[in-house]
Amino acid sequence: MGPFLIRTVCTGFALWIASLIVGGIDFVGYHDNWQKAGIIFVVALIFGVVNAVIKPIVQIVAIPLYILTVGLIHIVINAFMLEITAWITKNTTHWGLQVDDFFWSAIFGALVISAVSWALSILTSND
Repeated sequence: MGPFLIRTVCTGFALWIASLIVGGIDFVGYHDNWQKAGIIFVVALIFGVVNAVIKPIVQIVAIPLYILTVGLIHIVINAFMLEITAWITKNTTHWGLQVDDFFWSAIFGALVISAVSWALSILTSND
């Protein structure tokens, strides 16, 4: 339970940083900072589930594109996972993640989330 919770908090922090840096990414449906923190945590959980369930399927289907683009399609796939998370939160609740457009908000947001998650994984590693 501990590593899962740490990973979810790190993902939530990366999503929050992306919402601060990228103009087209924002969290909606909160009235105070505690509600925003709760929304970020729930969105991080949904983002983790999307990455665990949908992303492997998309990656297998996209193997030829990985070869063709020398791996750059991975950025587009990460942006797609961000868009799916925003779509899920928008259509199941009236709060959550809002991504204005795929190009450039989702792609730039995916880059920021990847960089922050990478840095946090280095800081939280046990080695």
